[in-house]
Amino acid sequence: MEHITITVPAGRALRGKALAGVVGSGDMEVLFTADQGQTLTIDITTSVDNSRGRWEALFNRLSVVSTLPAGQLVIHDFGATPGVARIRIEQVFEEVSYA
Repeated sequence: MEHITITVPAGRALRGKALAGVVGSGDMEVLFTADQGQTLTIDITTSVDNSRGRWEALFNRLSVVSTLPAGQLVIHDFGATPGVARIRIEQVFEEVSYA
């Protein structure tokens, strides 16, 4: 198990919380809690050692295609592919944007 914390600039403010995925399913779980700050802090617990580079690349890619929201993102990843990770992350951002 590896714990990774990444902080990236945020460019939009949202309100509320959202959860996507179920960690017990062998997939991944993502919880987003919005705040009014200027950064997005991502706390990742993963079963895949040495995966910091993969996560940093994913958030760099996400920040290019959309403005990331301010808040706290907690990810429990148990081997999900980058595609599934992106879907779950985008799901919580979308859910909170409609709250």
